[in-house]
Order: sequence, then C-alpha cells, then structure tokens
Amino acid sequence: MNDIDNLRNIPMFQILKRLNIEAIERKKEQYWFKAKWRNESTASVKCEGNLYYDFGEGCGGNTIDFIMKYFSVDFVQAINWLRGEDFIFSFDPPIPKKSKQTNYSIKKVTELSSPTILNSIMERRINLEFAKRFCCQVHYSFNRGKELYSLGFMNNSGGFEVNFPKKYCLGKKEITTISNDFNVVSLFESWSDFLSYLTLKKHIPKENFIILNSTSLVKKVIDLLNDYSIIKLFLDNDEAGNIATNILTENFQNKVIDNRIHYKNYNDLNDYLMKTNT
Repeated sequence: MNDIDNLRNIPMFQILKRLNIEAIERKKEQYWFKAKWRNESTASVKCEGNLYYDFGEGCGGNTIDFIMKYFSVDFVQAINWLRGEDFIFSFDPPIPKKSKQTNYSIKKVTELSSPTILNSIMERRINLEFAKRFCCQVHYSFNRGKELYSLGFMNNSGGFEVNFPKKYCLGKKEITTISNDFNVVSLFESWSDFLSYLTLKKHIPKENFIILNSTSLVKKVIDLLNDYSIIKLFLDNDEAGNIATNILTENFQNKVIDNRIHYKNYNDLNDYLMKTNT
C-alpha cells in the first residue's frame, strides 16, 4: 500500500480529534457533527471509518476529500497537510472490495397487475386506485440474469425506483415532481409516503407534490420551492428526516409546515397509515 492509500485510509475519528471537531452524536462507529463550511443548527455530516458524507450538500468521500472540503484546498495541499500531521498508522486499513459493475435491462413497463405487488400495496393500506395512477409494473433483469418485476415509481430523469429484490433505482437517481399548477406543495421522502397521504385524504388535494426518493437529494428542491407560498413537509422521523427538515426550514422559514407532529410516534407516514387503519 502506497503513501496516498495510507493517507486516504486514516480513520475520520483521528481527523476530527486533530481538528478539535466535537461530534454532536455518536451511533456505534458513526460520528455526526455540524459542517464547519456553512452555518447550520443541526449536525448534518456523518463519518464512519475513513469516509464522510454531507447530507446538506449530498456529497462525500474519503479522508483526503474531507480535508480538501474542510480547508478549501486542492488535492496536493490536502496530502501535504496530512503528511505534516504525522498520523500514526496503527490501524488496519480497509481492504478495497472489487467493484462489480451492475448492468440492468428494462424489458417492459406495464400497468400494475401482479397479485404479489397488489397484495403488498394493500398490506401497506395504500389505496389501489392511487397506486395504479402513479406507479407502474417494471420488468427488468440484472447482468442478463433472471427477469424480475417490481412496482416502479418514475423520477424526473425517467428512472424507476423499484423495491425488489432490494431498493434500487433503474437509471439516474432523481426527484419526482407532480405539478398541478398550485402554489402549495407537499414534499415526501418516498412514493409510499406520498400514496399514504393521498389514501388518508381520500382524494388528490389541490396542491403540487415533490417526492425526494432520497433525502440526499434535498438540496435539489430548493430552487423549485422558491415560488410556493406554503411548503408542507411529510418526512421520516429519523436523523436523515431531521436534517432534511432543518435544511428546508433554514431556507424557507415561515413557509414551511413540518407535519411530522401528526405522526411523531411512527417511523413515517406509511407506518402511521398501516398502524392506525387496521
């Protein structure tokens, strides 16, 4: 292993200690702290091993990338700083895994019809008519393997969020916007929360909708939200949901309504729907 690999694999907790950065929260081997490169009230940067991820900007990387971000320096300057700090390499650097490229092929896209998918929707207590209107059935395969099928939810780049055999995006990861030309918008993390909202309302309200498909994409919606008079948030009750909510609240202040108060004892809106509509 060369010098650059050693520097790249320095555990982030050593970097935090050297820079006197106090972790706001620690979960097992994860450290959360406030980004020093912007003003924020909630910790939005997560570190684990030799990696960090900034949920506020949707970017991250290894130890060298962090130093470049922290000091606003280039690669060479970051390397020189790390070399000058005389870190003791008394750890076992992670063994890089050989990445296997995953290729997929979409065979066909149809209306929802599979009994398995329809049953899973009903188990979530989601109204089938809303599901059929906004979702589809995607048939696809990975690496020329067996044909699979799943409920699919299309995003703005034409990709599909699928959930079998695991959650995956066929195509580019992107948000989904549903515009009905209203000045009120409701924002969700996932398609299941969006459809749970419609199910609870029993109709489609006179408002626009944005589905993040991942809280890491929250920064992408900021420009879209400028023209709205009311921004209704229905995010998850977890750390990522807290971070995304705080980012939007800091940007839009009095426009934002955090609706998690209505399901504060549940994981998310679909969890609330499932457990209160038995």
